[in-house]
Amino acid sequence: MIKTSALPLGRISLLLAIVVWLALVLVDLVRIFGMINNLDSGIAEEVTWILEILFFIFVYLVYRHVFWKTRQSDFLTLIWRGVSTGLFAASAGLLTELIYYALGESKIGTDPFLKNVFYHINFAWTSAFLIATTLLWKHLILYQKNKQVVNQWQVFEFSMAGALFFVFFNHNNLDYSFLFGLVILLVISILLAANLKWIPYLNFKEKWKTLLFLFLILLCAGVLFYRVLDSGNEGRVQINLTDNLFLMALFGFVFVYGLFSFLVTLFNLPTSSVFEQKLTEAINFQKLSQSIQPEESEEQVLDILLDSCISASFSDGAWIELNPKEQVQIKNPLRILDESTRTELTKLIPQEKQSWVYTSAAEIPQPLTIRLIHPNYKSALLVPLVVNKSILARIVLIKEVKEGFNKEMLSIIGTFARQACISVENHRLLNQAIENERYQEELKIAQRVQKALLPLKLDHPDSFDICAYSNTADEVGGDYYDTYQVDENHFVLIMGDVSGKGTSAAFHMAQMKGVFQSLIQLDLRPAEFMKKANAALSKCLERNHFITASIFEIDVVNHTFCHARAGHIPTLWYKATENKAEFISVEGLGLGIVRNLSYKNHVQEKTFEYHSGDILVLLTDGILEGRNETGEQFGNDRLKKIVEAHPQKNPIHLQQEIIDSLHQFVGGDGMIDDDYSLLVVKFK
Repeated sequence: MIKTSALPLGRISLLLAIVVWLALVLVDLVRIFGMINNLDSGIAEEVTWILEILFFIFVYLVYRHVFWKTRQSDFLTLIWRGVSTGLFAASAGLLTELIYYALGESKIGTDPFLKNVFYHINFAWTSAFLIATTLLWKHLILYQKNKQVVNQWQVFEFSMAGALFFVFFNHNNLDYSFLFGLVILLVISILLAANLKWIPYLNFKEKWKTLLFLFLILLCAGVLFYRVLDSGNEGRVQINLTDNLFLMALFGFVFVYGLFSFLVTLFNLPTSSVFEQKLTEAINFQKLSQSIQPEESEEQVLDILLDSCISASFSDGAWIELNPKEQVQIKNPLRILDESTRTELTKLIPQEKQSWVYTSAAEIPQPLTIRLIHPNYKSALLVPLVVNKSILARIVLIKEVKEGFNKEMLSIIGTFARQACISVENHRLLNQAIENERYQEELKIAQRVQKALLPLKLDHPDSFDICAYSNTADEVGGDYYDTYQVDENHFVLIMGDVSGKGTSAAFHMAQMKGVFQSLIQLDLRPAEFMKKANAALSKCLERNHFITASIFEIDVVNHTFCHARAGHIPTLWYKATENKAEFISVEGLGLGIVRNLSYKNHVQEKTFEYHSGDILVLLTDGILEGRNETGEQFGNDRLKKIVEAHPQKNPIHLQQEIIDSLHQFVGGDGMIDDDYSLLVVKFK
């Protein structure tokens, strides 16, 4: 038995479209010959209509196959396909005009057969452009699809199918029935044009490109529509293919949706709704970071996670399945659904996807989309919650439409799930460390959690090198560092230190990461970042805890960095032009010390210009406060001398030099009784 997936459906459809078009040209030329010579060609005009309909169908199948293969591409790539087809079709029409202008009133220029061949070529490219752009609009309309949008599109498709065969009713006449049908289809097109949820996912640069592409599509549609009207008015052809309700409705739909998209994209430039969406996601992320405390249960974080996932994916129903081996209870595991429907849907999920066991880290289950065969619900998303190498629970999200979960939804839901798992694991760590005798074993779990919180890869461009090192006084600690690429020219470095050490510091360090990761996506200035971080952390830190932090925003184009400090150890800056190292003096108060609006008066930022060979050393106080046998501290001067003595070394070797010098100074009986971390940056 032949598998349809193995057939080259796109090529077969293209071949059939070409064959049908050649047949259409041949049939129409025979009919024209009969008209010119007053002969009966023996070919009824219905044959032309049938071939025209078949041509539309095969062209639709060609582009449907193309868009299906590239359905995961970004918006600009998809829109460019419509633009390229439109430019080719418009160029073919303009080239025809130039040819006729050059031929003038010569015999070849007035030959009806040649005119009809060119007319059929332009008709083919115009049809290809309209059908390709219609399928492009379909992809954009159904990007954030729900049942209402799917129903609207199905009404439009059925209406267009009726328009395809309307020619047998009105015989290609522009009568009142034609106008009535065109108005109905234009009204449906206007309703569909309100579905523009894909535009907020474009960044500022992508919106400008989208405006250009949409303008070209509208321009091509206008040129081709003018060509259609011009061909009819001058009477160049005896066989009329373009006074067709289906073709005119496609023109209307392409132009209406293109115009609406252009205007909405234009007005979205100043205030993009993506900012609001990212802010909502940041708030949900922060809620998950703060949702579970030592004295509370895990039910709260599961409830918040379930509601956050439903909100992010626009799901039509959801529930939580708890691992029978886990001692976790939740009062309301269902959302929107009843128990009988849940039972039905659970049976539709393959049994191998419901296993509570996985064998290795490489097989850690990820969010998985599943197609459902159910009268009401068509797609599902299975989100496992993995805590300490076991599946705590899984969230099942369902929608009433097929393929209802896109890659953006999977990304944010995966982030929510990971943060929830970190919160649950930290909660269990703290409770079990206090309540039972397996304290050391639970601390090892906390070590794994903390290592997961620190980045494995530091974002940086080719214009500077960077390396990092962190060590804890106990099994876990409160030091944190990270890097973030704002755009191709701007990079952010962050280092933080929670007061105290041990499990309490590690727990607050997890909260600090949640707040910092949420705020960094808002592209704030360093001083503004510290103000908002203080406001957020003041609500979750214990009264006797605070956090020190340093943040640098590096501009690799202008060779500058903007720096703000919140009570953290000053950063050491080696200036290659002066062959001298000094600590950067920027005032700032620790996060959580002043817990009101007056904190804005206690933080400042400064911008500095760096040069090739300059070095930045970000560190925590554990290094400077390391003591030797006599109680003497490592101190600032020793660190400065080490950096000034080895400026030619790359960051990783300079970092090793500092760590080795620290250990040599402290010695076997010395003390490093605090967490210590290093972040070394060298500008090329």
